[in-house]
Amino acid sequence: MLSSWEFTNGPVVAIATFVPLVPLALLGRRRPLPAALMIAIIAAGPIAVQLREGAMHFSSSTAVSAPMPISAALLAAAGRLDRHPAPSPPTLAGVQPLDARIPGPALMGIVNVTPDSFSDGGLHRDPAVAVAHGLRLAAEGAAIVDVGGESTRPGSEGVDAAEELDRVVAVVRGIRAASDVPISIDTSKAVVAEAALAAGATMVNDVTAGRADPRILDVARDAGADLCLMHMLGEPRTMQDDPRYDDVVREVGAFLRERVEAAVARGIDPARVCVDPGIGFGKTVDHNLALIAAGDELARTAGCPLVVGLSRKRFLGALIGDPERDRTTASVVAGVAALGRGAWMLRVHDVQPHMDALRVLQAVAGSGTMPA
Repeated sequence: MLSSWEFTNGPVVAIATFVPLVPLALLGRRRPLPAALMIAIIAAGPIAVQLREGAMHFSSSTAVSAPMPISAALLAAAGRLDRHPAPSPPTLAGVQPLDARIPGPALMGIVNVTPDSFSDGGLHRDPAVAVAHGLRLAAEGAAIVDVGGESTRPGSEGVDAAEELDRVVAVVRGIRAASDVPISIDTSKAVVAEAALAAGATMVNDVTAGRADPRILDVARDAGADLCLMHMLGEPRTMQDDPRYDDVVREVGAFLRERVEAAVARGIDPARVCVDPGIGFGKTVDHNLALIAAGDELARTAGCPLVVGLSRKRFLGALIGDPERDRTTASVVAGVAALGRGAWMLRVHDVQPHMDALRVLQAVAGSGTMPA
């Protein structure tokens, strides 16, 4: 239940546990807090939220993050700010950057063709089922459909290339036959990327950022494909054992910049590159929150659009105080916050709830009816 709320015309302090939405009329505020912001605060779970002079402070029972400004996306919901990073200019080769070809905020829908992914492993192993799922995500509004055949959840073991190819190629081919939606292949193996691109994929999404199999960069270059480079500390089997950083934002940003430079050095047009900070890939709860809050800085450091994948992840279960509870609401709230802090695209399992949130936020932001 609600622990305590104080809403005034000056500093605002809110401390809550997860509760049903309380009618705004009960809060005693002369000008009700916008519903979207209320939902975001409440749905975040057992988190202390302090809003004072444009700053938002989060803390949980186990961790306290550094202060961060109120999410621009939430301010947009209040009719106060409608901001998204401007697309990068075309390169000398005339290639339009990713965030110009696919304007943000955008969604990447996940199709896991695996038996052991952390959230939906086994649900889409049949190629026909996986194709239907990918088409449904596209119909719901996914700008890209991301097909993967190897789990990278914490503690997972890898699969060989033959098995991964058997899982993904038919799915990519099936989606492409029925739709012109952009398709990314989630793999770190050059041979899998090559086959998937030949089957109709348009992006390579590599969680190792080209380190596991450097030839994957050449494959993406030769195909004229887009490329997503992600940060991961260690490898999936051990990455969550005891992740440590001196400065997680600085270190992840420097890594992403170095991998972008490595890709460009292999001949990949920088307009085709985006980066992913790797939420949950060798990070604690505090690390994840710091990276979400620093999206603008990470995108600037890397010099390209930022993809954030936090959908259904374990740290959200920690934040809401129940690792077994459904994390859809928490995923949407965290995703909106990430978009407000500079993310261009969210990688999500549940496209429709995220699209609903984005449509409502955009409608409210453009209505001009909310108080300043």
